[in-house]
Amino acid sequence: MNTLIIGYGSIGARHAKLIQDLGHDISCATSNPSCPFRRFNSIAQALSDWLPELVIVSTPTAVHHASLTSLDKEGYRGTTLVEKPLFHKSETNTPLKNRDTFVAYNLRFHPIIIRTRELLRGKKILNARFHVGQYLPDWRPGTDYRTSYSADKCKGGGVLRDLSHELDMATWLLGSWKRVTAIGGRFSELEISSDDTYSLLLETAHCPCVSVSLDYLCRKASRGFTINAEGLTVHGSFTRGTLAVNDREETFTTYRDTTYEAQLRALLEGRTENMCTYEQGMDVVTLIAAAEKAAQQQTWIEKK
Repeated sequence: MNTLIIGYGSIGARHAKLIQDLGHDISCATSNPSCPFRRFNSIAQALSDWLPELVIVSTPTAVHHASLTSLDKEGYRGTTLVEKPLFHKSETNTPLKNRDTFVAYNLRFHPIIIRTRELLRGKKILNARFHVGQYLPDWRPGTDYRTSYSADKCKGGGVLRDLSHELDMATWLLGSWKRVTAIGGRFSELEISSDDTYSLLLETAHCPCVSVSLDYLCRKASRGFTINAEGLTVHGSFTRGTLAVNDREETFTTYRDTTYEAQLRALLEGRTENMCTYEQGMDVVTLIAAAEKAAQQQTWIEKK
């Protein structure tokens, strides 16, 4: 399968290597001179000269909308995978001619999440807590965090967007959000223009009380969740690779690219039932916008 990757930063390079390892052909639309694959200067040129069957959009979040608009303009009708979150702002939602568009929330393919969905099926869910924290200067060894898109609010950086995996997990496991309130902003001395901390409290379709905590500050990386249902407590730790089910603990062995590879395999093989759809991706984008509005106005925001 011919795969075009738009943008060749760290995540674009990861996708390219994994797809190449799976035996597919790679080209990139990028101005990055260090890209080792066939390189096109524009999306239009790539679509004209190479005819990809899969496109992966791995540009900064603020450029996603322009990339998808270009694909539509050039008549692309194949499958598209867009890095998370789908868009920088909810106002950029555009009806796409190509509806086979998915968002790269790869943690849906983590065995801990797959197992948790099985355990929660048919259960009445009572409350849930999700958390993720990692010190931003430690994210990309060898690079200056201040030059990354994560540090730049205008490029779509900040914990609400960068760490929106937790928002997708919450809504995928517990149903679409109904209302939210939040506190967040840049509270540290990190040299960034984006938000470094957010705490959300929300109600979803299947859970009356959900809290989500996100930050760029935790010097010891931590990511996990606790969900209480009738007769069941599940406590997942991605950093330890464990899932405690009541008083039993299950262990899952993964490596750095486990979820990325599983996501790509599913997409390439047409098994899209666990992929984040365009509509679900927009649901996360509207939740992000609502959380920002709630934090600014210090109130609850109801989903329209």
